[in-house]
Amino acid sequence: MAAGIELYLHTFYQHEYMNNKVAVRKCKEYDLNKIINFISEIYKLTEGPDVRGKRVLLKPNILTDDDPSKCISTNPVVVEGMIRYLQSQGATVLVGDSPAVHTAKFKGEKCGIFNVCESTGAVWVDFSKNPVERKLRKGKIRIAAIVDQVDLIISLPKFKNHELVYFTGAIKNTFGLVPGFSKGKQHAIHQDRSRFGEFLVDLNETVTPDYFFMDAIMGMEGPGPGRGFPVEVGLLIGSTNPLALDIIASRVAGYEPMVIPTSRIALFRKNWLQSEEDIKYDGPDISSITKKDFNRVPVSHSNNIAFQFVMKRIKFLKKLERRPVFIHENCTGCQKCVNICPVQAIQPLPSKMTHIVLTDSKCIRCFCCSEVCMDNAVEIRRKLVGA
Repeated sequence: MAAGIELYLHTFYQHEYMNNKVAVRKCKEYDLNKIINFISEIYKLTEGPDVRGKRVLLKPNILTDDDPSKCISTNPVVVEGMIRYLQSQGATVLVGDSPAVHTAKFKGEKCGIFNVCESTGAVWVDFSKNPVERKLRKGKIRIAAIVDQVDLIISLPKFKNHELVYFTGAIKNTFGLVPGFSKGKQHAIHQDRSRFGEFLVDLNETVTPDYFFMDAIMGMEGPGPGRGFPVEVGLLIGSTNPLALDIIASRVAGYEPMVIPTSRIALFRKNWLQSEEDIKYDGPDISSITKKDFNRVPVSHSNNIAFQFVMKRIKFLKKLERRPVFIHENCTGCQKCVNICPVQAIQPLPSKMTHIVLTDSKCIRCFCCSEVCMDNAVEIRRKLVGA
Protein backbone atom coordinates (compact mmCIF):
# COMPACT_ATOMS: atom_id res chain seq x y z
CA MET A 1 0.00 0.00 0.00
CA ALA A 2 2.74 2.47 0.95
CA ALA A 3 4.58 1.89 -2.33
CA GLY A 4 1.33 2.44 -4.23
CA ILE A 5 0.66 5.72 -2.42
CA GLU A 6 4.22 6.89 -3.13
CA LEU A 7 3.83 6.13 -6.84
CA TYR A 8 0.48 7.93 -6.86
CA LEU A 9 1.95 11.04 -5.27
CA HIS A 10 4.90 11.12 -7.64
CA THR A 11 2.60 11.41 -10.66
CA PHE A 12 1.95 15.02 -9.60
CA TYR A 13 5.57 16.13 -9.89
CA GLN A 14 5.08 17.25 -13.50
CA HIS A 15 4.31 20.96 -13.22
CA GLU A 16 1.07 22.22 -14.75
CA TYR A 17 3.00 24.39 -17.23
CA MET A 18 5.55 21.75 -18.20
CA ASN A 19 5.89 20.34 -21.70
CA ASN A 20 8.72 18.67 -23.63
CA LYS A 21 9.68 21.60 -25.86
CA VAL A 22 13.18 23.08 -25.95
CA ALA A 23 14.11 26.01 -28.19
CA VAL A 24 17.66 27.09 -28.99
CA ARG A 25 18.69 30.23 -30.84
CA LYS A 26 22.15 31.44 -31.84
CA CYS A 27 23.17 34.67 -30.13
CA LYS A 28 26.82 35.71 -29.96
CA GLU A 29 26.67 39.01 -28.08
CA TYR A 30 25.06 40.55 -25.02
CA ASP A 31 22.95 43.02 -26.96
CA LEU A 32 19.88 43.89 -24.86
CA ASN A 33 17.40 44.43 -27.70
CA LYS A 34 18.44 41.25 -29.50
CA ILE A 35 18.19 39.25 -26.29
CA ILE A 36 14.70 40.59 -25.54
CA ASN A 37 13.60 39.54 -29.03
CA PHE A 38 15.09 36.07 -28.60
CA ILE A 39 13.47 35.71 -25.17
CA SER A 40 10.09 36.59 -26.67
CA GLU A 41 10.54 34.10 -29.53
CA ILE A 42 11.83 31.24 -27.38
CA TYR A 43 9.27 31.81 -24.61
CA LYS A 44 6.39 31.63 -27.07
CA LEU A 45 7.77 28.63 -28.97
CA THR A 46 8.12 26.66 -25.74
CA GLU A 47 4.74 27.80 -24.36
CA GLY A 48 6.00 29.58 -21.27
CA PRO A 49 3.27 30.41 -18.72
CA ASP A 50 1.10 33.51 -18.97
CA VAL A 51 2.55 36.15 -16.63
CA ARG A 52 -0.12 38.84 -16.91
CA GLY A 53 -0.92 40.23 -13.47
CA LYS A 54 1.47 37.73 -11.83
CA ARG A 55 4.27 38.19 -9.32
CA VAL A 56 7.26 36.47 -10.89
CA LEU A 57 10.53 35.56 -9.15
CA LEU A 58 13.63 35.48 -11.35
CA LYS A 59 16.31 33.19 -9.95
CA PRO A 60 19.65 33.76 -11.73
CA ASN A 61 22.81 31.80 -11.01
CA ILE A 62 25.06 33.90 -8.75
CA LEU A 63 27.70 31.51 -7.42
CA THR A 64 29.76 34.42 -6.13
CA ASP A 65 29.38 38.14 -6.68
CA ASP A 66 32.05 38.82 -9.28
CA ASP A 67 32.65 40.55 -12.60
CA PRO A 68 30.38 39.28 -15.42
CA SER A 69 33.38 38.72 -17.69
CA LYS A 70 34.40 35.74 -15.54
CA CYS A 71 31.18 33.93 -16.53
CA ILE A 72 30.56 32.83 -12.94
CA SER A 73 27.00 34.20 -12.90
CA THR A 74 24.12 34.70 -15.28
CA ASN A 75 25.01 37.76 -17.32
CA PRO A 76 23.15 40.90 -16.15
CA VAL A 77 22.07 41.70 -19.73
CA VAL A 78 20.20 38.39 -19.91
CA VAL A 79 18.62 39.13 -16.53
CA GLU A 80 17.62 42.60 -17.71
CA GLY A 81 16.24 41.17 -20.95
CA MET A 82 14.01 38.76 -19.06
CA ILE A 83 12.88 41.46 -16.62
CA ARG A 84 11.90 43.83 -19.42
CA TYR A 85 10.16 41.08 -21.39
CA LEU A 86 8.11 40.00 -18.36
CA GLN A 87 7.25 43.59 -17.49
CA SER A 88 6.07 44.16 -21.07
CA GLN A 89 3.72 41.19 -20.57
CA GLY A 90 2.21 42.69 -17.40
CA ALA A 91 4.24 40.93 -14.68
CA THR A 92 5.64 42.30 -11.43
CA VAL A 93 9.21 41.03 -11.24
CA LEU A 94 11.32 40.10 -8.21
CA VAL A 95 14.92 38.89 -8.39
CA GLY A 96 17.09 37.00 -5.94
CA ASP A 97 19.67 34.30 -5.31
CA SER A 98 21.72 32.95 -2.42
CA PRO A 99 25.42 32.24 -3.01
CA ALA A 100 27.23 29.61 -0.98
CA VAL A 101 28.75 32.36 1.18
CA HIS A 102 25.74 34.58 1.80
CA THR A 103 25.85 37.52 4.19
CA ALA A 104 22.65 39.11 5.46
CA LYS A 105 23.12 42.20 3.28
CA PHE A 106 24.09 40.36 0.09
CA LYS A 107 23.13 42.07 -3.16
CA GLY A 108 24.42 40.99 -6.54
CA GLU A 109 26.32 44.24 -7.12
CA LYS A 110 29.66 43.25 -8.65
CA CYS A 111 27.93 40.87 -11.06
CA GLY A 112 25.65 43.74 -12.14
CA ILE A 113 22.33 42.09 -11.33
CA PHE A 114 21.35 44.33 -8.42
CA ASN A 115 22.05 47.38 -10.60
CA VAL A 116 19.72 45.96 -13.24
CA CYS A 117 17.02 45.64 -10.58
CA GLU A 118 17.44 49.30 -9.69
CA SER A 119 17.30 50.47 -13.31
CA THR A 120 14.24 48.37 -14.22
CA GLY A 121 12.25 48.67 -11.00
CA ALA A 122 12.46 44.94 -10.26
CA VAL A 123 12.58 44.12 -6.54
CA TRP A 124 15.74 42.49 -5.12
CA VAL A 125 14.88 39.78 -2.55
CA ASP A 126 17.03 38.58 0.36
CA PHE A 127 16.73 34.78 0.41
CA SER A 128 18.15 34.51 3.94
CA LYS A 129 15.14 36.09 5.67
CA ASN A 130 12.81 33.68 7.48
CA PRO A 131 13.25 30.59 5.27
CA VAL A 132 10.38 28.11 5.14
CA GLU A 133 10.50 24.36 5.55
CA ARG A 134 9.50 21.93 2.81
CA LYS A 135 9.32 18.14 2.82
CA LEU A 136 11.40 16.19 0.33
CA ARG A 137 11.14 12.52 -0.59
CA LYS A 138 13.67 11.98 2.18
CA GLY A 139 13.90 14.50 4.97
CA LYS A 140 13.21 18.23 4.96
CA ILE A 141 14.81 21.37 3.59
CA ARG A 142 14.62 25.08 4.35
CA ILE A 143 14.21 27.33 1.32
CA ALA A 144 13.71 31.02 0.64
CA ALA A 145 10.33 32.25 1.92
CA ILE A 146 9.73 34.18 -1.31
CA VAL A 147 8.70 30.96 -3.08
CA ASP A 148 5.40 31.11 -1.16
CA GLN A 149 4.88 34.78 -1.99
CA VAL A 150 5.02 34.70 -5.80
CA ASP A 151 2.86 33.19 -8.51
CA LEU A 152 5.65 31.95 -10.76
CA ILE A 153 9.38 31.21 -10.62
CA ILE A 154 11.64 31.59 -13.65
CA SER A 155 15.12 30.11 -13.39
CA LEU A 156 18.05 31.67 -15.30
CA PRO A 157 20.90 29.11 -15.21
CA LYS A 158 24.36 29.68 -16.67
CA PHE A 159 26.05 27.26 -19.10
CA LYS A 160 28.90 25.95 -16.91
CA ASN A 161 30.94 22.96 -15.91
CA HIS A 162 30.69 21.67 -12.35
CA GLU A 163 33.37 19.56 -10.63
CA LEU A 164 30.83 17.52 -8.66
CA VAL A 165 27.89 17.01 -11.05
CA TYR A 166 29.93 17.67 -14.24
CA PHE A 167 27.50 20.18 -15.75
CA THR A 168 25.36 22.73 -13.94
CA GLY A 169 22.12 23.71 -15.62
CA ALA A 170 18.42 24.02 -14.88
CA ILE A 171 18.11 21.32 -12.21
CA LYS A 172 21.22 22.44 -10.31
CA ASN A 173 20.23 26.13 -10.39
CA THR A 174 17.24 25.48 -8.10
CA PHE A 175 19.74 24.72 -5.30
CA GLY A 176 20.18 28.50 -4.96
CA LEU A 177 16.75 28.67 -3.30
CA VAL A 178 18.43 27.06 -0.27
CA PRO A 179 19.89 29.95 1.76
CA GLY A 180 23.66 30.31 2.19
CA PHE A 181 25.50 27.91 4.45
CA SER A 182 22.52 25.52 4.56
CA LYS A 183 23.84 24.24 1.24
CA GLY A 184 26.93 22.84 2.91
CA LYS A 185 24.79 20.68 5.18
CA GLN A 186 23.28 18.99 2.14
CA HIS A 187 26.73 18.07 0.88
CA ALA A 188 27.45 16.49 4.26
CA ILE A 189 24.24 14.46 4.08
CA HIS A 190 24.59 13.44 0.41
CA GLN A 191 28.24 12.49 0.14
CA ASP A 192 28.71 11.31 -3.44
CA ARG A 193 27.61 12.33 -6.94
CA SER A 194 24.64 9.99 -7.11
CA ARG A 195 23.22 10.87 -3.70
CA PHE A 196 23.73 14.57 -4.27
CA GLY A 197 22.13 14.23 -7.70
CA GLU A 198 19.12 12.50 -6.12
CA PHE A 199 18.81 15.33 -3.61
CA LEU A 200 18.84 17.95 -6.39
CA VAL A 201 16.10 16.11 -8.30
CA ASP A 202 14.10 15.74 -5.07
CA LEU A 203 14.40 19.49 -4.50
CA ASN A 204 13.19 20.26 -8.01
CA GLU A 205 10.26 17.89 -7.64
CA THR A 206 9.29 19.76 -4.47
CA VAL A 207 9.92 23.30 -5.79
CA THR A 208 9.71 23.25 -9.58
CA PRO A 209 10.34 26.58 -11.30
CA ASP A 210 7.80 27.32 -14.00
CA TYR A 211 10.26 28.22 -16.72
CA PHE A 212 14.00 27.89 -17.45
CA PHE A 213 16.05 30.18 -19.66
CA MET A 214 19.78 29.48 -19.96
CA ASP A 215 22.45 32.07 -20.61
CA ALA A 216 24.77 30.18 -22.96
CA ILE A 217 26.11 33.15 -24.91
CA MET A 218 29.33 32.84 -22.93
CA GLY A 219 29.82 29.73 -20.80
CA MET A 220 32.45 28.28 -18.49
CA GLU A 221 34.63 25.28 -19.33
CA GLY A 222 37.29 23.59 -17.23
CA PRO A 223 37.11 23.52 -13.41
CA GLY A 224 33.68 25.07 -12.94
CA PRO A 225 31.47 26.32 -11.47
CA GLY A 226 33.73 29.07 -10.09
CA ARG A 227 37.28 28.54 -11.31
CA GLY A 228 36.80 27.62 -14.94
CA PHE A 229 37.49 29.63 -18.06
CA PRO A 230 35.12 31.75 -20.17
CA VAL A 231 34.25 30.18 -23.51
CA GLU A 232 32.00 31.37 -26.32
CA VAL A 233 29.00 29.11 -26.82
CA GLY A 234 26.76 31.59 -28.62
CA LEU A 235 23.34 30.27 -27.62
CA LEU A 236 20.18 31.04 -25.66
CA ILE A 237 18.10 28.04 -24.54
CA GLY A 238 14.58 27.96 -23.08
CA SER A 239 12.09 25.36 -21.84
CA THR A 240 9.43 24.70 -19.22
CA ASN A 241 11.16 21.34 -18.62
CA PRO A 242 14.42 21.34 -16.62
CA LEU A 243 15.45 17.85 -17.67
CA ALA A 244 14.83 18.48 -21.35
CA LEU A 245 16.86 21.70 -21.20
CA ASP A 246 19.74 20.04 -19.34
CA ILE A 247 19.90 17.17 -21.82
CA ILE A 248 20.16 19.54 -24.78
CA ALA A 249 22.65 21.88 -23.04
CA SER A 250 24.91 19.04 -21.89
CA ARG A 251 24.98 17.63 -25.41
CA VAL A 252 26.07 21.05 -26.66
CA ALA A 253 28.94 20.84 -24.12
CA GLY A 254 29.87 17.42 -25.52
CA TYR A 255 28.72 15.34 -22.56
CA GLU A 256 26.69 12.18 -22.89
CA PRO A 257 23.62 13.33 -20.89
CA MET A 258 23.38 10.13 -18.86
CA VAL A 259 26.78 10.77 -17.21
CA ILE A 260 25.23 13.88 -15.62
CA PRO A 261 23.83 12.47 -12.35
CA THR A 262 20.85 14.84 -12.15
CA SER A 263 19.79 14.03 -15.73
CA ARG A 264 20.26 10.28 -15.28
CA ILE A 265 18.24 10.18 -12.06
CA ALA A 266 15.47 12.45 -13.34
CA LEU A 267 15.09 10.45 -16.55
CA PHE A 268 14.98 7.19 -14.58
CA ARG A 269 12.08 8.55 -12.53
CA LYS A 270 10.17 9.47 -15.72
CA ASN A 271 8.25 12.32 -14.09
CA TRP A 272 9.41 14.98 -16.57
CA LEU A 273 10.34 12.86 -19.61
CA GLN A 274 9.79 9.25 -20.58
CA SER A 275 12.87 9.24 -22.82
CA GLU A 276 15.25 11.67 -24.52
CA GLU A 277 13.45 10.99 -27.80
CA ASP A 278 10.35 12.69 -26.36
CA ILE A 279 12.05 16.11 -26.43
CA LYS A 280 10.50 18.41 -29.04
CA TYR A 281 13.51 20.37 -30.21
CA ASP A 282 13.43 23.64 -32.14
CA GLY A 283 16.83 24.97 -33.13
CA PRO A 284 19.99 24.36 -35.14
CA ASP A 285 21.11 20.77 -35.68
CA ILE A 286 22.73 19.71 -32.40
CA SER A 287 25.86 18.46 -34.15
CA SER A 288 26.39 21.91 -35.65
CA ILE A 289 26.40 23.66 -32.26
CA THR A 290 28.19 21.03 -30.15
CA LYS A 291 31.41 22.36 -28.61
CA LYS A 292 33.66 19.48 -29.61
CA ASP A 293 36.72 21.10 -28.03
CA PHE A 294 34.90 22.03 -24.81
CA ASN A 295 37.17 21.41 -21.79
CA ARG A 296 34.97 18.98 -19.85
CA VAL A 297 35.31 17.71 -16.27
CA PRO A 298 36.88 14.22 -16.30
CA VAL A 299 34.13 11.66 -15.75
CA SER A 300 34.69 9.40 -12.75
CA HIS A 301 33.13 5.98 -12.32
CA SER A 302 33.73 5.88 -8.57
CA ASN A 303 30.06 5.23 -7.80
CA ASN A 304 30.80 1.56 -8.49
CA ILE A 305 30.20 -0.12 -5.11
CA ALA A 306 33.15 -2.49 -5.29
CA PHE A 307 35.49 0.32 -6.29
CA GLN A 308 34.24 2.50 -3.44
CA PHE A 309 34.81 -0.39 -1.01
CA VAL A 310 38.45 -0.60 -2.02
CA MET A 311 38.95 3.18 -2.16
CA LYS A 312 37.72 3.66 1.38
CA ARG A 313 40.17 1.10 2.71
CA ILE A 314 43.37 1.70 0.76
CA LYS A 315 44.84 5.11 1.51
CA PHE A 316 47.20 4.97 -1.43
CA LEU A 317 44.31 4.65 -3.89
CA LYS A 318 42.43 7.48 -2.24
CA LYS A 319 45.42 9.69 -3.00
CA LEU A 320 44.75 9.02 -6.68
CA GLU A 321 41.27 10.57 -6.54
CA ARG A 322 40.70 14.11 -7.76
CA ARG A 323 40.67 16.21 -4.60
CA PRO A 324 41.17 19.79 -3.36
CA VAL A 325 44.81 20.87 -3.41
CA PHE A 326 45.64 24.16 -1.69
CA ILE A 327 48.02 26.65 -3.31
CA HIS A 328 49.32 28.45 -0.24
CA GLU A 329 51.08 31.29 -2.05
CA ASN A 330 47.71 32.37 -3.54
CA CYS A 331 45.76 32.19 -0.27
CA THR A 332 44.61 35.52 1.20
CA GLY A 333 43.33 34.07 4.48
CA CYS A 334 39.64 34.87 3.79
CA GLN A 335 38.69 31.42 5.19
CA LYS A 336 35.65 31.04 2.94
CA CYS A 337 36.78 27.46 2.31
CA VAL A 338 36.96 26.81 6.06
CA ASN A 339 33.46 28.21 6.62
CA ILE A 340 31.81 26.37 3.72
CA CYS A 341 33.28 22.90 4.38
CA PRO A 342 30.33 20.75 5.54
CA VAL A 343 32.49 18.20 7.41
CA GLN A 344 35.14 20.50 8.94
CA ALA A 345 37.90 18.88 6.90
CA ILE A 346 39.66 22.21 6.29
CA GLN A 347 41.49 24.24 8.92
CA PRO A 348 44.10 27.04 8.86
CA LEU A 349 47.34 26.51 10.72
CA PRO A 350 47.09 28.68 13.89
CA SER A 351 50.58 30.00 13.27
CA LYS A 352 49.88 30.94 9.65
CA MET A 353 46.30 31.76 8.70
CA THR A 354 47.06 31.68 4.97
CA HIS A 355 48.30 28.09 5.19
CA ILE A 356 45.22 25.88 4.83
CA VAL A 357 45.38 22.20 5.78
CA LEU A 358 43.03 19.52 4.45
CA THR A 359 42.36 16.39 6.50
CA ASP A 360 42.09 14.05 3.54
CA SER A 361 40.40 11.24 5.47
CA LYS A 362 37.51 13.59 6.35
CA CYS A 363 37.15 15.17 2.89
CA ILE A 364 33.98 14.05 1.05
CA ARG A 365 35.04 15.52 -2.34
CA CYS A 366 32.10 17.93 -2.56
CA PHE A 367 34.47 20.62 -3.90
CA CYS A 368 32.61 23.45 -2.15
CA CYS A 369 35.98 24.94 -1.17
CA SER A 370 36.90 25.30 -4.83
CA GLU A 371 33.53 26.90 -5.63
CA VAL A 372 33.92 29.71 -3.12
CA CYS A 373 37.64 30.46 -3.57
CA MET A 374 38.13 33.40 -5.91
CA ASP A 375 41.90 33.65 -5.32
CA ASN A 376 42.93 30.57 -7.31
CA ALA A 377 44.14 29.00 -4.08
CA VAL A 378 42.22 25.71 -4.50
CA GLU A 379 42.74 23.33 -7.42
CA ILE A 380 40.86 20.07 -8.02
CA ARG A 381 43.36 17.49 -9.19
CA ARG A 382 45.07 14.27 -8.26
CA LYS A 383 47.75 14.62 -5.62
CA LEU A 384 50.14 11.70 -5.68
CA VAL A 385 51.90 10.41 -2.59
CA GLY A 386 54.54 12.87 -1.53
CA ALA A 387 53.26 15.58 -3.89
